Amino acid sequence: MGYWGKVLIGVAITVGLLYWALSGVAFSEVMESARQANPWLLLAASFLATAGGVIRAMRWKILLSSVKSDTSFRSRWTAVSIHLMANNILPLRVGEFARAWVLGRIESVNPVAAFGSLIVERFMDAVILLCFLVIPVFSPGFPNSNALFEGWGGLVLRAGGAAVVVILIALVLMVAFPKRFIALARVVLPILPGKVGDPLLHSIESFLQSLSILRDPKLTALGFLWTFGFWIWQATAFWLGMMAFGINTGFVSALFTSSFVAFGVALPSAPGFLGTFQVAAIFALSDVYGAGAAPALAFAFGFFFVNWLPITGIGLWYVWKLGLSLREVGSSEAQIG
Repeated sequence: MGYWGKVLIGVAITVGLLYWALSGVAFSEVMESARQANPWLLLAASFLATAGGVIRAMRWKILLSSVKSDTSFRSRWTAVSIHLMANNILPLRVGEFARAWVLGRIESVNPVAAFGSLIVERFMDAVILLCFLVIPVFSPGFPNSNALFEGWGGLVLRAGGAAVVVILIALVLMVAFPKRFIALARVVLPILPGKVGDPLLHSIESFLQSLSILRDPKLTALGFLWTFGFWIWQATAFWLGMMAFGINTGFVSALFTSSFVAFGVALPSAPGFLGTFQVAAIFALSDVYGAGAAPALAFAFGFFFVNWLPITGIGLWYVWKLGLSLREVGSSEAQIG
């Protein structure tokens, strides 16, 4: 499928999800919930969510240990900011590629190896998020498990669990048998036309090198510890945002909601996860935890906007500071490949 075909599918999904989210709810009630929101709690939620990028940058140092152990925080923070901005305004979710590419430009880091560290990061995220979904379900007083295991909620939960298992198997095989993967590549790559074999082999070797962190129990444990802390931090931002809109269902519900949203936005959508974020948040808060549809919808849009704006602005500033263009950032996937 071509570039514009993928873009149009994402936009179509977003439009459909937004229509579904907005149907059946009186606009006047949503606006009233928005007007009654506590601006200070919402500002605090925005600050925490934006500062989560700092935690991402700090965690990345550990995940880059096998690639380059002395990357600076400033370089990592710059790359993370551009990554999040790119996902917010550019199609096809090029953020991860942009993050690895930008770090490669700033520091002497192989961008393919840097991207490999992000595969490890996503795996750790998925494991922790799945735990944060399951633990509330089996905790006393979980309100509506039927909604979670049926329909759209069940689809997200099953897809998330399957994704974790598939990624785990793939990573275990690549970490346990890197030499066999390289040997297989040496057999297959010469068949390819032109002179793409050697650069591609080098990329595969760099990618496998980035996964070697998983052979170090200490670094792996530290990576999971930072990941746990990051998602607790994000859940706290959700909790403050929920309370800003009068949704007082407790911290555990914020933990569940932030995790469910994180899996929900993995679905194709327009830039910024518009549509998937709202539907996932409304499902978790309204269908599962029984919050009113109007405050849940007001939260889904209000919290989304106050988080989207700051990091997008920061990322754009770094793009300007580095003398880059959005076109270059948007083509980072091709430049890494």
